[in-house]
Amino acid sequence: MEYSQILSQQFNIKEEYANNIISLLDDGNTIPFIARYRKEMHGSMDDQLIREFSEKLEYLRSLDKRREEIRTLIESQEKLTGEINLALDKAVTLSELEDIYRPYRPKRKTRASIAKEKGLEPLALDILKQEENFNPFESANNYVDAEKGVANAEEAMQGAMDIIAEQVSDNAEIRKRVRNLTNIYGVIASSAADAEKESVYTIYYDFKEPVKKIAGHRILAVNRGEKEGFLKVCVEMESEKPLNSIYNVMITDENPFCTDIIKEVCNDAYQRLIFPSIEREVRSDLTETASENAMKVFAVNLKQLLMQPPVKGKTVLGLDPGYRTGCKVAVVDDTGKVLDTAVIYPTHSDKKIQESKQKLLELIQKHSVDIISIGNGTASKETEMFTAETIKQADRKVYYMVVSEAGASVYSASKLAATELPELDLTLRSAVSIARRLQDPLAELVKIEPKAIGVGQYQHDMPQKRLGETLDGVVEDCVNSVGVDLNTASPALLTRVSGLNSTVCKNIVSYREENGAFLSRSELKKVPKLGPKAFEQCAGFLRVSGGKNPLDNTGVHPESYKSAKNLLNILEYSEKEIKSASFGDLQLRVKNKGTKSLADILGIGLPTLDDIVKELSKPGRDPRDELPAPMLRSDILDIKDLKDGMELKGTVRNVIDFGAFIDIGVHQDGLVHISQICDKFIKHPGEVLKVGDVVNVKVLSVDPEKNRISLTMRF
Repeated sequence: MEYSQILSQQFNIKEEYANNIISLLDDGNTIPFIARYRKEMHGSMDDQLIREFSEKLEYLRSLDKRREEIRTLIESQEKLTGEINLALDKAVTLSELEDIYRPYRPKRKTRASIAKEKGLEPLALDILKQEENFNPFESANNYVDAEKGVANAEEAMQGAMDIIAEQVSDNAEIRKRVRNLTNIYGVIASSAADAEKESVYTIYYDFKEPVKKIAGHRILAVNRGEKEGFLKVCVEMESEKPLNSIYNVMITDENPFCTDIIKEVCNDAYQRLIFPSIEREVRSDLTETASENAMKVFAVNLKQLLMQPPVKGKTVLGLDPGYRTGCKVAVVDDTGKVLDTAVIYPTHSDKKIQESKQKLLELIQKHSVDIISIGNGTASKETEMFTAETIKQADRKVYYMVVSEAGASVYSASKLAATELPELDLTLRSAVSIARRLQDPLAELVKIEPKAIGVGQYQHDMPQKRLGETLDGVVEDCVNSVGVDLNTASPALLTRVSGLNSTVCKNIVSYREENGAFLSRSELKKVPKLGPKAFEQCAGFLRVSGGKNPLDNTGVHPESYKSAKNLLNILEYSEKEIKSASFGDLQLRVKNKGTKSLADILGIGLPTLDDIVKELSKPGRDPRDELPAPMLRSDILDIKDLKDGMELKGTVRNVIDFGAFIDIGVHQDGLVHISQICDKFIKHPGEVLKVGDVVNVKVLSVDPEKNRISLTMRF
């Protein structure tokens, strides 16, 4: 299979680029490295596209592997013909390959195999020939044999029909036709397993939608309802079209005796063998597509969450709310170092509430706290109300923000947390995590398994291995796009850097502890087990601030240092300007010289030149700083305060297929349905909204009893 040709068409890129990407991947280069430092070789595709390219390449290779396995298996049965060979070569999906192999697959004992043991296959083959004047009923008398278990002509005929039915079912062309027709005309139908039993699946108790139109989130919803025993789900299909299609394949000659038999057999094969199998396939394909789309939504949301702008240079107090065991408190300085911890009880007696207020005010004053970060879990609403009331009495301006605490408990009980915060009780570690994830969401959230961060829909119904791979890829891309400080990064953050594994990361931290801070990127070569290939892959993503070479604090790769220095010399920067990394007018000088001529002089591609210029213009830049800052609050609303028509500002917390959840400063997030996001038609809310966006909304309706808030952005 010509992979480069197929992939160049699928991704609409030059075949040369497809070839280059395949070679780069096969040579052990990581996707972040290829995306960032080999742009000329693939036309500046982004990391996500290259990741999809890599997955598709893997699929094509596994398809070819299975193709050859099937070829070998059929050949071992001495049944491989030129026609089968050609069909195998033409197959472009796994299901097509399996359809071809189906007749040759070893089977359990079936009605057809029993009939074959009774010697009835020749009768079946004669019926299928449909020769003129052949009477199968007369011929059946010749197969009556008490010793073989064929008592009469009727039993002989039934056995022959069973054999034909299995052949019809195993026919690759027929299965393909029925599958296509089911995808076009089939209907997904669900009904209540017990109509009297109330559940969240009530809307699916009498539900029908065409296979070709049904939305992914509805497929996942009915699947879950079926799994939990609330729904019965099936694919409904009128049999006329598929049966006519099967007749067209199986009826080849005019023989009234054979035609009636074959029609009867086709009906039996369709109802008993083909449709139940195709129904499973169609539902499986729908589920797989829905899962892939849901994983993409999850991945987009996760990326937007990880890339939230850090709140830099602020002392943060983290609150992990709780009822019975109290609210855990941790104060961290602007570097994330733990300054203080405590436990307060803002939901207990009046006396305890007053003591909690006093303690919180003491900590704010003692450590000059700027922002309070509140986890959004149990007792979050009460803690938020308590915080909003308390900070009014503080001697300095203090803001607060409610952050997702998803995964905080997973982190606090992990070996990593025990290593990082050995002196703290695991309940207090959660408060530290909640504080730090406001300061630097990326650095803190990489410590948690991506699946536990919870910004998707139906994530527990996804294929967990595939979901893990997808989300790990997102984390890797985010970490490498931001870059990592070599001298402060935790081992958890370092393991996400292109080309590094956990052993090398531990060695980097050990080297740092033994020898002091890294003074240059080249010093990485002294780290045990960090070889030339690993250095090539990771060096550009690791930053050394205040080191010997200002280029070490940029995204310029060491392989391009010579080009960067030559560029600065051509543009007549002095040694003093180079040492102080003062290149404020760099882009203007480049423009005056001409980018094309500069690239030619330096012997590099335009994308590489653009990247060097961008990095030198803002050494140590953090791409997240260019995004809008997170929304901080100093007061609170109660759901009872909300009125229809009220206009508010809110933060997008989660984007899903049918809308988006918005934090409007009430404990319960409000839902903006996809139809209420904008005036134009959109296929998915992600076309307009992303996690972290600050948006204006209007209250459409409020149901305090059910804790439901309906919002609109169309006003």
